Amino acid sequence: MTHVETRHAVHPEHAKAMDTASLRKHFLAEGMFAEGEVRLVYTHYDRFVVGGAVPAGGSLTLDQIAETRTPSFLDRREMGIVNIGEAGRVEAAGQGWDMAPGDVLYLGMGSGAVTFSGQGRFYITSAPAHRQLPCRLVTVGEAKEVKMGAVETSNKRTIKQFIHPLVMESCQLVLGYTSLEDGSVWNTIPSHIHDRRMEAYLYHGMSPEARVLHLMGEPQETRHLFVANEQAVLSPSWSIHSGAGIGSYTFIWAMAGDNVDYTDMDFIQPKDML
Repeated sequence: MTHVETRHAVHPEHAKAMDTASLRKHFLAEGMFAEGEVRLVYTHYDRFVVGGAVPAGGSLTLDQIAETRTPSFLDRREMGIVNIGEAGRVEAAGQGWDMAPGDVLYLGMGSGAVTFSGQGRFYITSAPAHRQLPCRLVTVGEAKEVKMGAVETSNKRTIKQFIHPLVMESCQLVLGYTSLEDGSVWNTIPSHIHDRRMEAYLYHGMSPEARVLHLMGEPQETRHLFVANEQAVLSPSWSIHSGAGIGSYTFIWAMAGDNVDYTDMDFIQPKDML
C-alpha cells in the first residue's frame, strides 16, 4: 500500500502570519512510518519527496504514483534510502542490497520499481534527476566523517556524509546525517540558509517522550516547531534550520537544488537572529 501527500511551497510573507497549527501543517511531516505501508510526502520545494517504508518482515514495492505522471517513480528521479531500523533489503534495477542499520543506498534514475523487505525502517528521499548514474550502497564505514562543535557550546557532533561529492556522484541529491554526542543538544549552530537549495531534516533515535525544538523561518523572523521521533521538517531555501533536543538524537539531512556544493550556505550568527 502506498499513500502520497502533497505539500505546496510557502512564501516567507505567508509564513509570517501562520499560527502553530498552520506551521505544522505546511512544514512538519509526521506519520510517515507505518507498518505494511509506503508513505510519501511530495513537496513543491524542488519537487523533493520524503517518506518511509516499513515492510515489517514482509515486502513492499514502490513503483508508479500519480503525482509524478511517469510510468515508474524513478523514471526521471534519483533516490536516497537510509535504513533507520533493523537489517533489511532493497531491490531495484535487477540488483539487491542488504542494508544494516545506518547504511545508505543511492538509486539512480531509471532504476524501476523499488522493493523493500525485512525488518528495516527505510527513510526515503528523492529528487528529479537529469542523467542516469550507477546505484551504490554506502555503508556506515564508507561514509566521510566530520567532527564539529565543542562541549563548551553544547554542540559537539559527528557528521557522516554519504550521498556527497566527497563520497560519490549524484545529480542533485545530497544526504547524510548528524549525531549529537552525550551532553550536547544544539545542532547546526551557527545556523544558516542556502538560497539555492531546499533541505529536509528527519529526526530519529529519540525516546517517545523526547522532543527537538526546531528553529525555522527567516533569520529576523524566526518560528519554531516541536518535533518528535521519526518526524521530518521541510525547510525552504529562505528558512534557517537549527535545533536543540532533549537527550541523544540523530537527524538525517537531505538537500536538492541548483548544486551539490555542501558548503554553499550563508551563516547566520545567533546574535543576528530575532
